[in-house]
Amino acid sequence: MFRLWAKLVKDNRYVRDITIENDSATLNRTRKIFQALDDVCYEFDLSRPIWLESNIEEFKRHDKTRFHQDNFIETIDFDFLEIHVIEED
Repeated sequence: MFRLWAKLVKDNRYVRDITIENDSATLNRTRKIFQALDDVCYEFDLSRPIWLESNIEEFKRHDKTRFHQDNFIETIDFDFLEIHVIEED
């Protein structure tokens, strides 16, 4: 089972959070992450964030990253979106 936890944070408080689960055996880890991020963006009504080099490095190291205003094309009304892989197959 693959699970990803996403949190919207504003003023050091969780505004919203969601856990996305995916138990598909046909998808690799990268595709599960991108699919989960798409599901999060759909649920939170957000545009898809842009992965910067710093996000990629942080995600490789810690299995989590934060998307700030620099990662979004449109203006956001929160401080950041954090995603964190909490369980993997």
